[in-house]
Order: sequence, then C-alpha cells, then structure tokens
Amino acid sequence: MSYNFTDFLKKKNEKNLNEMTNQEIYYKLLEYVKERADEKTPNKSKKKIYYISAEFLIGKLLSNNLINLGIYKEVREELKAAGKNLSHIEEIEVEPSLGNGGLGRLASCFVDSMSTLGINGEGVGLNYHCGLFKQIFKNNEQTAEPNYWIEDQSWLRDTNIGYEVKFKNFSLHSKLKRIDILGYEKDTKNYLNLFDIESIDYNLIKNGISFDEENIEKNLTLFLYPDDSTKKGELLRIYQQYFMVSNAARLIIAEATEKGSNIHDLADYAFVQINDTHPSMVIPELIRIMTEEHNISFEEATEIVTKMTGYTNHTILAEALEKWPLDYLEEVVPNIVEIIKKLDKVIKAKYSDEKVQIIDNQNRVHMANMDIHFSSSVNGVAYLHTEILKNSELKEFYEIYPNKFNNKTNGITFRRWLESCNEDLADYLKELIGTGYLTDAENLKELLKYVDDKNVYEKLSQIKHENKIKLKKYLQHTQGIVIDENSIIDTQIKRFHEYKRQQMNALYVIKKYLDIKNGKLPERKITVLFGGKAAPAYIIAQDIIHLILCLSEIINNDSEVNKYLNVYLVENYNVGLAEKIIPATDISEQISLASKEASGTGNMKFMLNGALTLGTMDGANVEIHDLVGDENIYIFGKNSDDIIKLYETSGYVSKDYYKQDGIKEVVDFITSDKLLKVGNKERLERLQNELINKDWFMTLIDFEDYYNTKERMFKDYENKDLWYKKVINNIAKAGFFSSDRTIAQYENEIWKTKGTK
Repeated sequence: MSYNFTDFLKKKNEKNLNEMTNQEIYYKLLEYVKERADEKTPNKSKKKIYYISAEFLIGKLLSNNLINLGIYKEVREELKAAGKNLSHIEEIEVEPSLGNGGLGRLASCFVDSMSTLGINGEGVGLNYHCGLFKQIFKNNEQTAEPNYWIEDQSWLRDTNIGYEVKFKNFSLHSKLKRIDILGYEKDTKNYLNLFDIESIDYNLIKNGISFDEENIEKNLTLFLYPDDSTKKGELLRIYQQYFMVSNAARLIIAEATEKGSNIHDLADYAFVQINDTHPSMVIPELIRIMTEEHNISFEEATEIVTKMTGYTNHTILAEALEKWPLDYLEEVVPNIVEIIKKLDKVIKAKYSDEKVQIIDNQNRVHMANMDIHFSSSVNGVAYLHTEILKNSELKEFYEIYPNKFNNKTNGITFRRWLESCNEDLADYLKELIGTGYLTDAENLKELLKYVDDKNVYEKLSQIKHENKIKLKKYLQHTQGIVIDENSIIDTQIKRFHEYKRQQMNALYVIKKYLDIKNGKLPERKITVLFGGKAAPAYIIAQDIIHLILCLSEIINNDSEVNKYLNVYLVENYNVGLAEKIIPATDISEQISLASKEASGTGNMKFMLNGALTLGTMDGANVEIHDLVGDENIYIFGKNSDDIIKLYETSGYVSKDYYKQDGIKEVVDFITSDKLLKVGNKERLERLQNELINKDWFMTLIDFEDYYNTKERMFKDYENKDLWYKKVINNIAKAGFFSSDRTIAQYENEIWKTKGTK
C-alpha cells in the first residue's frame, strides 16, 4: 500500500516537517525508505547469482533508493512545501566506505542492474569499518586517516545469519549485515551481503591508519586493502579474503539446500561470479566443503564448482594478478591448501607449460590461473581488454579454452549517473525524448534528431553552466576551493596510478604555466581538476599527488597566471564528489597508456553527462570512439599494438624523449627553485628521476601529441555549435554503456537464471 512521507511521519507521531532539523528528517527518511523497501519481496528464482567482490563502492543511497522506489520527486516536493531542501538533507548522509575505485563502483552498478532486471543476484563482500582511508592533505602531501562511516542508524540491516570460519590457529564467528538493493520501480528486491565480526576493535588504530596487523580477531574487517608491503599485511589480506569466501560458500550452500538442493545439483541453484582475483579462494573452499562435509568425491566437486563459477578479469597488469606464497596460505588457511595442491596436480598432469600452472616453481599460488582452469567463463571488461587477454596476456589459456573467453564491456547505472546526479539534464532529456531511456538506454539515440538544433545547444550549454555554479558552491562550502564557472573544466578523477598517467596531465599544467608566463595566453580560463587517492605503499603515486598540490599552490597564487589557469586536487575523492564534478565537466581526461586500462567507467559517466573525451585508444575509449566516430572524440597517442611491441623489445628509452625540445624544460621544472620552495625535495627529485630514467608507463612518448590535441580541444570549445553537436552525439550514443545492457549479457550468455523456476 502506497503512502507518502508526511503520512509516515503522522503514523509515527512525529513533529511536522517544518519543525524538524535536516538531520532529524534524514534519519526519518532512512526509516521511511527501509519501511517502503520491506514491501518488496526478495527474488525467489531457483538459481541465484552470488557476485563476490572485495569492493562495493555504493555511494550515498538516499536519492538512489528514492528514485528506484519511484518517489524521489514526490518526497522532494513534500520537503519543499515545508521549506526544506532535499539536497541539503542528502548532505547529512555519510557515504559507505566499502570500496576504492572502478572495481567497486562497477560492482555497485551491477547489483543495481541485477535488481532492476529482476535477476536473482546479490553482492557478497566484507563490511569494512574504516574503508580504504580518508584522504587529508597536509604540507602538499597525502595523509591518511580512518574513514569511519558506520552509524547507529544506517542502511545496514542486522540478520541472525553467521558462520564459524576456521583458520589455522583459531576460529572466528561471522555476522551478516545486509543492505537492500532496490531495482528501478521493481516489486522485488535483492541484497548486498556484507560479512563482519563482532570483535572489531577501533583501539588497535594508532597513528593515521597504522594498526596492529597481527590481532586478526579484532582487526579483520577494519580496513579495505591493508598495506601488503610487509608479510604481516599480506597475511592479513589472506585472512580477509578467506573470511569473505568461506562465508560466501556457507551462504550459497545454506540457501541452495533450503530450496531443495542435494549439493550434487548445486550448479542448478547457484552461480558464483568472481570479481577480480580477490575472491578466488571460493573455488577450493566450495570443493573442500563438498568433499569434507557432503561426501562428494574430489572429481565431482571440482566439476560442480567449475560449472557454477565465472571469473571476471579486471587488469592487464601482470603485477596486479594476485600470487600468494604457498607457505603464507599454509600459515593462515591450511584447510584449503591441500585442495589447491590437488587442483595444481590435475593441471600439471595435463599441461607442461609453466605459464598455465597454479603453483609455480617458486611455490607461489597464481589465483587467476586457478580461476581460469576451474570456471566455466572468463571475461574481460572491454573489447580491447578482452582481445589483449586472448592474444597476449592470457594467450596460453585462450589456446586451451577458446570457448571460455568472452567479453562483457562494463556499464554504469543511468539512474544514479544521470537521473540522480544531473537532474536538470535528465529532465531536459525527458522533454526531448521521453522517459524510455531509464529502462532502455538505447532510447538516447532519439536525441540525434536534435543534433543540428541550436536551441538544444543553447539549453545544454545553460545546464552545463548551472552545474558549474552548483559545483562551485559545493567545493567552496566543503573544501574552500573557488572555481570559475566561466572557465573550461578539464577533469581527471580516478585512482592514482602511473599507468593512468596523472603525471602527464601535471606536465601539461607545467607547460601551460610556462606558456602563460611567456605571454602565450589561452582564449578562455582553464580549470584543471584532479581527484583520487594513492595507495599508502605506492610511493611514486604519492609523489605525483605531491607535484600536483605544489603546482596548485604556485599557480593559484600567481596573479599573472591565475586569471588564465587554476589547478585543484579535491580532497578525499569519493562517489559523492564524482556526482558533483562529472555534470560540471567539459573535458574528460582518459589518458592511460594504451593497452593498460582494462575498461574504465568514468569515461562512460562523463560521456553521458555531456563531457567530451580526451583519450588514448585504450579500454572502453575504443568503443566510445567506435560509437561516436573520429569527429566526436579527441584521440591521441600510440596505439596498443605499438606499445605492446615496445615492451616486448625494450624499445622505449625515456631519456631520448626527455632530451627533445619542449619536454626537457617541462620535466626540469619539477625540481625548479619555485617548486622546491613549496615542495619536498626528495619526492620531487624521485619523480623527476623516474620520468627521465625509467618512465615504465611511457608518459613522455605521448606528451607532445597530448599537448597538441588538448590545445585543439580548447580551440574547438570556443565554437559553441561545433562543440555541442559533439556533445549531443556523445550523450545519444552513451546508451550502449548502461550496466543494464552488461548484466543482460551476463544473464543471457553466462548465468541463465531466468530459465530456472
């Protein structure tokens, strides 16, 4: 039965809305949404998908849930009538700190789409109390603090579900917390299942995010991705990963047997999607439970698990494919080591090639290798990524299992990344083409009818300008950053990593600064925005952050330059900040070294919100390019084939590029007196030395082309008709990148739950 928020407050004998504080309203809205969610019935399909992931970067949930319940505008109007502003109330919500970057954001889009498409599919992960970390800038450097987010009243629901997880020297009892995942205007709902321990102890945390890494009984779910640069940190990660998958395996078997499974037929009731290598131990754990507790033979158990498991690869970087020393696993989870050894024996009996074996000659367990052998599906996350896996990085496996390999290009949920975060644009699109794109994103193609309409150009320009003003107000209020709403906003927001090449963007900033100092002035002011965190153990990534913060201090305080150029790195970048920055952005920086980015999803969010892509032919940029054509994207740099050959032949020598005109003075500026005055000499010299003598991700090879292409982009921006024709083409072609499309492909080609009742 439907009832509005005001009725709910009356039923609870609450004060009138106009008498309540924003905080009181937020907590009552949370209660109201949960009550409305209770009207939804859990999906009862026989077969269920368990999407296991170390990360779920779900973002704030209030608006998303109101939209999916179909009551967002109704609630907003009720509040407005009482003199309240929904956007101000949304600011009260603390963002769940359950993820880091694209991997976790993708997982969140996927569970949303599963619910929207009526698929019985749920996320399984861990309930991290302090997340990755809260990023704070001090002395132009990143520092880290615990990112506490769990409050007494939150979206988490307690359950009476929990399991005993046995490690080598002790056991831990888990408790399951759940978050409702509401599909868009659906009668059913799914859950995000987050396992936790009762004995978590915040007192273990001392300076910043350092903590006692050995007290597993009290630290297990404290932090996402604890520093693994030491043995203690690596062991803790193994504890976390096994705890996650052991609980997942227990949940899978419990739910299947409740529906009537005899375990021999488990693959008819469950499918496990492994999101990257973190959940890999679910394979030996399921086999162990079947053999030890259900008297199923090792051979049959292996066959069942292989049939009911799929592996999603998210990286082309070999160093990112997890490899655990066998003796570390013995130290933590000896109960599955025997299973892993048996699986390795099966593979070694069939294949002599060391590249495809599970345990290598250094006694390291290759988790991805185990996933590929003992799953029924192996997918990449963008066309180019999958092709590189098949033809290069995982070629030996592709030759063995050509039918296992498939591509599932990533997607985003348009309910959050358009309807929620860019309401003005969403409303205008509805005026032009109706509401159909919210359930079938390909309907955005109808926008092409307006590709030459100057009135539409004008309205899109006005919406973009209004979004810039909103971003200005928000950043000024929350971070003391004052951006110029009349400037071009050029944005790179993503995890800091050398292959994503924030350092190349920083070199552009230096060149632009030097240009302005030499009297070469841009036609319009440029605001360069960065956002993202560097892993605490990733020194060079932190050095890049330091360089950007130093440049920001110099440029923004130089009266000669700051009329034409501003540079900002937003602090503690998260989903909420992305929702403000993306609608205000003109230029989307997707500049990873070709062949290194698996997909990217930020590129899709920017495209949908009317920013134009400046990028290499890497990841999903390739598919964006194919969809919009040469004239509606700005591509630069070497292609993936050329880069792969350079790696194979050691053909790239950074010093040769450094010596070229226009590059040397830019790189040398990193250790100039101006920068050293505001920066850390050791950090700046180390970063400069890295660029000159190593530059593993080939920053300098593409720099000249990057600079020239960006300059062309700024020139094109001044021609409003030209620019907004490109914008319309991008929004209209963004429909392919809906996560609903991606999940429909998983369902139709891999999971096949709809055929089971």
